[in-house]
Order: sequence, then structure tokens, then C-alpha cells
Amino acid sequence: MRTNLLELMSIFVQVVELRSFTKAADALQLHRPAVSKSIQQLEDDLGVKLLQRTTRSLSVTGEGEEVYLRAKTLLNDVNEMMATVSPHQPPHGRLRISAPLALTHSILIPSLGEFQALYPEIDIVLTASDRLTDLISEGIDCVIRLGELEDSSFISRRIGQVQMATCAAPAYIEKFGFPLTPDELIHHKAINFFSENSREVMEWKFVIDGEVVSRCPGSTMRVNNSDVLLSCGLAGLGILHALRTAMEPYIHSGRLTEVLTDYATVTKPVSILYPDRRYLSPAVRAFIDWFSDVFAAKHQR
Repeated sequence: MRTNLLELMSIFVQVVELRSFTKAADALQLHRPAVSKSIQQLEDDLGVKLLQRTTRSLSVTGEGEEVYLRAKTLLNDVNEMMATVSPHQPPHGRLRISAPLALTHSILIPSLGEFQALYPEIDIVLTASDRLTDLISEGIDCVIRLGELEDSSFISRRIGQVQMATCAAPAYIEKFGFPLTPDELIHHKAINFFSENSREVMEWKFVIDGEVVSRCPGSTMRVNNSDVLLSCGLAGLGILHALRTAMEPYIHSGRLTEVLTDYATVTKPVSILYPDRRYLSPAVRAFIDWFSDVFAAKHQR
């Protein structure tokens, strides 16, 4: 077996996660033929086909998926060992993060400069999306999630709660008025958010007489993107029920007006998920600890 097996596995992991020999070569600052040769060497050493390649596509074989998972774990273990025996070496390397759009805009991006200043040797790859991310197949190191989590094989850390708010643009209120109680929503138009994965519409939940109730507006428009949700609300297309942290700048500027302020809304939990491995790389651990602190500081009440 070759003595440079760790290097070959590192190249293979990059190719799988980026789904491209060319992108992996660019990321690793290698020539593309060197990347292709390294994958061939790894396949020869292991005696299995790891990748199916055509001129237009690249896919991972069943054996390749197994090798990828084990190689990723092994490389993380090596990084953990190096960090343990070299405690003064700062976290470094590529960190792939996925987060919902609303939290990305309102919390992550405004604070990310601080993280970069603390850890200048960590290269961030940020995916902002409202769909559920598959950590393994998409090569994500950790993902920030909103709402209750379904059972999974991943480790999760709940870092807090976010408040919801119900708002409308002044143009909408001028034309249609505003509801005085959640029951009056039935007479209003609304912009609803639905999950791209489950197709389910997010419920509008309020606390009335100590009981959590759901209320649905009478006429609705549905969107699957929180940026579009906010844009529709700002355009006066309907009332929206969304994260307070995402709407606060527009409430303060007067572009949105909060309604139903006498009724408490139900908060949504925020968690960070990461693959179930024995060790976290120093870069992933640094981000999880940092974002947990940032979130807690912004949501102290």
C-alpha cells in the first residue's frame, strides 16, 4: 500500500464533495491530470471502482460512498490528533456550512467577519437555502436548522429559540386594514411559506388564553423561499408570519408594521447538526462554539 494514502484520500474526498475533478484541482491548487492520476492510484490500491466518470457527469459508486465516509472520518481523526499534539496550531482548512436564508441574512452574515478575524486560516463555503440539506451527499460539515428536528443519525446541539412576528406593509394595511385578533386573519390575504421537501405550509401559531392555537388567513399565496416571502410582504401582497429577527430592520424603518402585538407567538428552536463522528475537526468545533455564542448574545432577553 502506498505511503501517500492519506493524500490520495484527501484528494478523493474533495472530488466527491465538489463533484468535479476540475473544481477539486482548483481547490487543492493541483493540475487536473494530477487529481485524475491520484484517483486512479487510490482505486488501484484499494482494488475497487470509486467513481463513474463520463465527459459530462461524475457519480460515486457504492464502494466509493463507503470509502468516502471512512476516509472523511479518518481525515478528521488525523486533524484532531494534530490539533491535540500541536495545541498552538490554529484551526484551518475548508469549512462547509449550510443555513436557512433568514438566519443567514439576519445573524450569520453580519457576524461572519468576526469569525474570519478569529480564524483567518479557515476557508468558508456557505450554502444558504431553505431546503433540507443532506450533509453526507453534499459534503456539508455542519448545518443550522430551524424548527423541531426529525429523528436522524446526526448529532445536534440546540442553541436557542427565535421569535416569530406577524407583519404587513403599510400599503396593505391602508387598502385592507389589519386584523385585531388571530381569528380575524380569515378575512385577510397572506403570504405563506411552504417546505420544499414536505410541501407542508408553515402554521401560524399564537397563544390565546394560555393555549397554543393555529390560525389560517382566508386568502393565501404560497412561496418556498424566505427571501421571496419577505419581498412579497414588502410589496403589500399580504400579511406575513416570519422570523422577527429577519423583519426587525423593516419594522424599524417603517416598511413593515407589526400586527397582532397583543398575542404571543410560538418560538422556533434553532439547532446545529453535524455528522455522527467520534471527533469533530477543529474548524467545525470552532464554528459551532462561536455561532452558539453569537446566537446566545443576540437573543438574550
